Amino acid sequence: MSSVEERGEVGVAATPGSSSGGLGVVAVGAALEAVVGGPSMQEEVSIRRGEGLGPESDPDEPPPKKRMRLPEGESGKLEERLYSVLCCTVCLDLPKASVYQCTNGHLMCAGCFIHLLADSRLKEEQATCPNCRCEISKSLCCRNLAVEKAVSELPTDCPFCLKQFPRSSLERHQREECQDRVTQCKYKRIGCPWKGPFHELPAHEEECCHPTKTGTELMGILGEMDQSHRRELTLYNSIFSLLCYEKIGFTEVQFRPYRTDDFITRLYYETPRFTVLNQTWVLKARVNDSERNPNLSCKRTLSFQLILKSKVNSAIECSFLLLKGPYDDVRIKPVIHHHAFSNDTNETDYVPLPITDSVECNKLLAAKNINLRLFIFQIQK
Repeated sequence: MSSVEERGEVGVAATPGSSSGGLGVVAVGAALEAVVGGPSMQEEVSIRRGEGLGPESDPDEPPPKKRMRLPEGESGKLEERLYSVLCCTVCLDLPKASVYQCTNGHLMCAGCFIHLLADSRLKEEQATCPNCRCEISKSLCCRNLAVEKAVSELPTDCPFCLKQFPRSSLERHQREECQDRVTQCKYKRIGCPWKGPFHELPAHEEECCHPTKTGTELMGILGEMDQSHRRELTLYNSIFSLLCYEKIGFTEVQFRPYRTDDFITRLYYETPRFTVLNQTWVLKARVNDSERNPNLSCKRTLSFQLILKSKVNSAIECSFLLLKGPYDDVRIKPVIHHHAFSNDTNETDYVPLPITDSVECNKLLAAKNINLRLFIFQIQK
């Protein structure tokens, strides 16, 4: 009986360290301790194996030290360490979207990565990692999906209610659930300027005075709204009118980067010659209207001009517009331009490429080439 009891005691004592589940717990604990700075895995295993060995343990010896639960302050330090490990090496902030890494593993958020590539294009230099100075490009760098998922699970504060949520669910919380999120009155379409927390919205809408305004008072408000809608309607009507023209041509154009021959070279873009409506054309583009050092400016723009290369017998009056290409994600607002081309006036003035902001411009500059779609409508006299 004594031998059976001894075998039973030893078997119970060895169970936590011998099972595969126990080894998995020890491995996870050791990984966390590597960040927090707790005891090593060997010490953990020795402590667990030494507990409750019965006959082999000395009753006069003090009991083995057990792992203590980390206080809340230490847990906060762990989150801070993870922030410092997972942050972007350029802006030192946690990435909000895609995360790229250089060949040595240094992390960059998508905005900083695109900005570095755009700066290198403007300076005519090879883009390098800010940490290790290895070369970076869209072909050399890859996304780090593990870091993206880890960042999405880190807690962050809601700017409205100041409660903590995982970053992956914060957007939905701010959009649908947060009672302190900023919202507008449902009568804003007739001029109510109220903005406030969501939990105060029902009380405001019950007391809002705009539903009781007279028609005369509402006419001025509706007139301003009609002007903005009228501008949008004019643009769409103009596009539909151009689609009724007899001669319509479009093509995919590819802007390639070049440098001027000046002492201080400047970046410009030019397309190969292409044929539309039986005429030969070229497109040119420049950054910040040929500013001397566009890489020092945070605000970046692109402007372009259309050039007729063919010789014509009479003037050709055309309307044209540029839109994004079929494989690009850049956002461009359609703007229609007009010009009468002849042998003497074969170039248009530089007109702004209607991109939304500098971030979209950096996307174009960071690309190897800029691919857009050109439409030309010939006006029949």
